[in-house]
Amino acid sequence: MPRHEPGPSAASLSNPFHASLAMRHVYLRTLQTPSVARAQQEAYGRARVIPPEDGAPQPMGAEEAAFIAARDSFYVASVGETGWPYVQHRGGPKGFLRLTGLSTLVFPDYAGNRQLISAGNVASAGRVSLFLMDYPARERLKVLGTCRVMPVVEAPAFDLLPGEPKPERVFVVEVLGYDWNCPKYITPRYTAEEVEEAMRPLQERIAELEAKLAEKGP
Repeated sequence: MPRHEPGPSAASLSNPFHASLAMRHVYLRTLQTPSVARAQQEAYGRARVIPPEDGAPQPMGAEEAAFIAARDSFYVASVGETGWPYVQHRGGPKGFLRLTGLSTLVFPDYAGNRQLISAGNVASAGRVSLFLMDYPARERLKVLGTCRVMPVVEAPAFDLLPGEPKPERVFVVEVLGYDWNCPKYITPRYTAEEVEEAMRPLQERIAELEAKLAEKGP
């Protein structure tokens, strides 16, 4: 028998958990093509059945907003006229990926190698997929959305962060759906800042012990 996932009722969609579940269903339903269903059927004997759409698209919740605000990098995928996918790493200060309104993501396009592949793909297809990673916590947020590129002055609620370089243009993503992944196969990785923070108590303790030894003398 096909596996059914419980869908939220229209009355319960105001609950953050159910809103997240509804967006997850949109995400999965968008990617559940006939070829994907056949692959599932061949591998597992059945294809996943996603609940039908229930209610209006839901906004991103507080958990997603906090996760997005803490990111200093993410990956964005797009497809060009040739059908070939392109994945690009985007980096900046924490908060450079901005959640504005209920479900609109805005991120800057800083000066780079002038290839403008993502910008060109977006102009052609208008769709992107984002992967946001928290390696220490082994968490991953996946986002699908329609996208457009626009001048900075026309971008919604875009103010530069302290020390942030001025972008040449901005990408605006209207979130269609999103999903969280399990931590399996995500290798924890730590930034220099995170390592320094973890080492600080040890370094302070070492300095304290060295001071006590110095007081006692040789």
